[in-house]
Amino acid sequence: MKTYNTDFIRNIGIVGHGDTGKTQLVSSLLFTAGMTNRLGKVTEGNTVTDWDEEEIARKITIQTGLAYAEWAAPNRPEKTKINFLDTPGYSTFINETKASLAAADSALILLDAVAGVQVVTEKVWDYCTEYDIPRAFVINWMDRELASFERTMASVEPVFGRAAVPIQLPIGQEKEFRGVVDLVSMKALIYKPDGDGKASFEEIPADMAEAAKAAHEKLVELVAEGDDALMEEFFAQGTLPVEDLSKGLRLAVLSKRLCPVLLSSALHNIGSDAILNFIVDFMPSPAERGKAAGFTEADRKGNPVERTISANEPLSVFVFKTIADPFAGRINYFKVMSGVLKNDATLTNFNRNTPERLQHVQVMQGKTGTELTVLNAGDIGAIAKLKETLTGDTLGDKAATIFYPPARIPEPSITFAIEPKSRADEDKIGTAIHKLLEEDLALRFSRDPQTKEFLLAGSGQQHIEVVVAKLHKRFHVDVTLKPPKVPYRETIRGKADAEGKHKKQTGGHGQFGVCRIKMEPLQRGAGFEFVNDIFGGAIPKNWIPSVEKGIRDSAERGYLAGFPVVDFRASLYDGKYHDVDSSDMAFKIAGSLAFKECMKQARPALLEPIMNVEVYAPDQFSGDIMGDISSRRGRISGSETRASNVVVKAQVPLAEMLSYANDLTSMTQGRASYTMEFSHYDYVPGEQAEKIIAAAKAARAGQVEEEEA
Repeated sequence: MKTYNTDFIRNIGIVGHGDTGKTQLVSSLLFTAGMTNRLGKVTEGNTVTDWDEEEIARKITIQTGLAYAEWAAPNRPEKTKINFLDTPGYSTFINETKASLAAADSALILLDAVAGVQVVTEKVWDYCTEYDIPRAFVINWMDRELASFERTMASVEPVFGRAAVPIQLPIGQEKEFRGVVDLVSMKALIYKPDGDGKASFEEIPADMAEAAKAAHEKLVELVAEGDDALMEEFFAQGTLPVEDLSKGLRLAVLSKRLCPVLLSSALHNIGSDAILNFIVDFMPSPAERGKAAGFTEADRKGNPVERTISANEPLSVFVFKTIADPFAGRINYFKVMSGVLKNDATLTNFNRNTPERLQHVQVMQGKTGTELTVLNAGDIGAIAKLKETLTGDTLGDKAATIFYPPARIPEPSITFAIEPKSRADEDKIGTAIHKLLEEDLALRFSRDPQTKEFLLAGSGQQHIEVVVAKLHKRFHVDVTLKPPKVPYRETIRGKADAEGKHKKQTGGHGQFGVCRIKMEPLQRGAGFEFVNDIFGGAIPKNWIPSVEKGIRDSAERGYLAGFPVVDFRASLYDGKYHDVDSSDMAFKIAGSLAFKECMKQARPALLEPIMNVEVYAPDQFSGDIMGDISSRRGRISGSETRASNVVVKAQVPLAEMLSYANDLTSMTQGRASYTMEFSHYDYVPGEQAEKIIAAAKAARAGQVEEEEA
């Protein structure tokens, strides 16, 4: 495979709601470009970018797949390399999409021609806005029953405004969909269903001539609006020639002023060559994105620094994804942000300050890698078996340090306890999950110090189920999932003042430590604050950290129900010590005792996580959804009607959302979807709090009995 210069590279994220056909579209584009010898289909499990066993079994994208096509557009006869990032569309795996878009220079947002704009459509639009990348819509599944171009556009315009402008009109509806009218060239592109994806050019059908003319005029007007020279030409001639319209449209796309709308039937390979031509002609090369922004320090607190995406700059590489392959080991996907990467180069990992030798640099076609000797600025590649490099790391020339910021991933929304099925599984679980943590930024793994349970936290139940399946298939580790645990917290509502005294006399040295502390509540989210108000040496400085440790340890163990105590300030203001008998341990125990005494006075309370929930469903289910949310102690914060659909926004306690996915499916016949992310902690109502505390005490009593037995 040849090496491509930066100007002849396109990096495009394929994004959208689940089941809009992203993977199928990539498969069609690869086939049309001659990169595959047959049209892979998701239903048959033979697409290039969904190659993981779980993806094939579930028929959904779980992790971003990489592929590339080489394509010569009519206006650019020299081939351009298009790197596709086929991203997940289900909200459970949407964090993977956000992280992967760091490598994209533009995006195609897919829409279902039946359902129109959906919840994740808006999410990925926001991600594109955050990364400041140009985008276009592709209305897919135009061949399906009830597919409607007009209805889909009616759902797009209220949400995304006039920027979303069609540059194609459909020829035929539903099963009769056979091509598009190109509103730039004003030609009809006719396709053979299940063919090679390349159009034959015809005149616009007579019954569409008037609609095509009106749509063309609207496009010309919108393109001319943003350019004074084009506006003058438009006023003088009443239109724009194709060449000027194309140039103006390209500038409008690059400036994010317009977001063109294209049409497709990915399953039957209709519209594929037009989409490839659009990507080459109208989407930016990496160099046209402007400069890449970074920092001089890894924590983003250093000075901002910019790097031109050019082969003439110092070499820098950003790792945006990692895969834990049981055979090849760790595989890092990266983008060359600047300079030229040559095979066998030794770079510095700036985040870890270690050298890494990049041997066998590859470009990926799904799971198949092809070795290259050189990758230019802007290109995307993969490398196996780097020693310490992980997702979010920046590598490069040690004489020109830069840190590119990784994606900000929300905290997990659900936690399960997992139990190894055998001793052999217990021995292997730590290593296996550590490898999965390297490739999945949304996953967390820990061990509860009180219950000794392994805790696995992720974005949703399906996310955790996929992780469990990967543990079994990749690493031969079997685990049992237990009911998810809600991460309650404890806090105080009032002030308290108490003494902690630890005095123990034995043979030889005794133990002696006395401390007095005041406790007061802090605002939500403030955590724990320790203040040293000791004057006059009532407690020597070297023992004050021991008091703080005693308070911290007791706060971690909880007071009411064993959940960590948060959002309070503890001020140490007095105490006593003994020259001989005082020790670190004595003051640690004294601090713990003072904390417990304060908790008795300070009106302790339980906190629970409250989630921001958005439910997207057909309008007919809005009443049922709102009623159900209210029954879950949820507060409706608003609802929006979009065409025939409704988006209900609410804040709901996590404890009430653990079974929501299945309940929502039953309530709406599987036609609704929802997203959920952490918002804040709030007080648990009294009746619920009593039940939680009682259950926690019973569980602890049972655990004590087990240990004694």
